[in-house]
Amino acid sequence: MERVRILGAGPAGLSAAITLARAGCDVDIFEARGDVGTRFHGDLQGLENWSSETDVLEEFRGMGIGTGFEYAPYRDLSVSNGQEVLDFSCGRPAFYLVRRGSSGGSLDTALRDRALDAGAEIHFFRRRAEEEADIVATGPVRDGLVAIAKGFTFSTSMENTAVGIIDQTASRKGYAYLLAMNGRGCIATVLMDNFQDAGACLERAKALFAGMTDLDIRDPAPCGGVGSFRTATRYRDGDRLYVGEAAGLQDPMWGFGMRFAVRSGYLAAQSIIEGTDYERAASEAFGDLIRAGTVNRYLWDRYAVRNYAFLFERLKSVRDPLKHLRSFHSFNVYQRLLYPRARRYLNAEYEEKKEGPSPEL
Repeated sequence: MERVRILGAGPAGLSAAITLARAGCDVDIFEARGDVGTRFHGDLQGLENWSSETDVLEEFRGMGIGTGFEYAPYRDLSVSNGQEVLDFSCGRPAFYLVRRGSSGGSLDTALRDRALDAGAEIHFFRRRAEEEADIVATGPVRDGLVAIAKGFTFSTSMENTAVGIIDQTASRKGYAYLLAMNGRGCIATVLMDNFQDAGACLERAKALFAGMTDLDIRDPAPCGGVGSFRTATRYRDGDRLYVGEAAGLQDPMWGFGMRFAVRSGYLAAQSIIEGTDYERAASEAFGDLIRAGTVNRYLWDRYAVRNYAFLFERLKSVRDPLKHLRSFHSFNVYQRLLYPRARRYLNAEYEEKKEGPSPEL
């Protein structure tokens, strides 16, 4: 049996490990931290369900990854400009909320346990050079950090809730959100610029959510993270395969990346098992999605963030936002025409952020 070495025990690395071990390969995962999910503290995150016609949970089951983690579907969601709230109801779940972290029921621990049950070995507190790995799944690329999220998790009596705010006082070129799932909640602001304003934006977001919901916060604990994207992905370097954020796979618009991570890990593993071309498979799976996201980011930066009021008015005519979200990720004719300009703009606009120091949360 072939022995495969994987760097990183995040969703991408664990997805690859599960697939390889189930096929009879010997798998060693090297993880620098002491457990999976230690970057998170019960954070609530969304598994997006709009970039494909296939439901994301059905996709996970079809790949053999399983859905042994706690999740909740969200068909109903609200968007606010800080003064007015728009309520939407989707034809199917727009996303599934999951918990991240090292506690039972999280996405991370469920994937860890499935990998171990399949026979993979995880070596915690162990680092390896990329040159020693077959699959690199080491998370965000530090020279591509262009966004941060700052927030807190809490216990709550609130019903399952999803509310987003598009307002320049609650974020900087980004958005803020309130999520509640099964007695746990999370409030965060996502900034694409002026990272030093994260604390003020978070306080503003909290105040706005308190004004529009029956906000119940108990035992708050800080959470946060960083986001990265590249207009050019990297799937292979010699014999090494790159997956998840290490490959540059994160939606440039909204920052969703878990679905990309899990699928890329699966595709990399399948290429080793079947002797197929991972680079080609990944390009077919993610190329148009990343290019469409690049155009969406460009349009957001150039026009939407300068006119939140216009964007909010446009949302009033939308009945099912899921259809619009899917169309935004289809890399349509209009996006194809704009893509060269969008790529040049993002490369120039975010170069300073990529070269600067990493933001402190």
